[in-house]
Amino acid sequence: MEAKEFAINDIVEMKKAHPCGTNRWKIIRMGMDIRIKCEGCEHSVLIPRREFSRKMKKMLVKHEE
Repeated sequence: MEAKEFAINDIVEMKKAHPCGTNRWKIIRMGMDIRIKCEGCEHSVLIPRREFSRKMKKMLVKHEE
């Protein structure tokens, strides 16, 4: 299984779209769990890192420091 690289402030696309119709999520917190915020309605969700890796479809915008 490949390790997907992601960091805080990256914009990712998940396999399932949010009910508001947007499929762009911003990573706002990382640890054992990852908190992502919907770019459409600003709703945030906390999901386990393992589940996040499985449900993430692709990286849309890589945050540059």
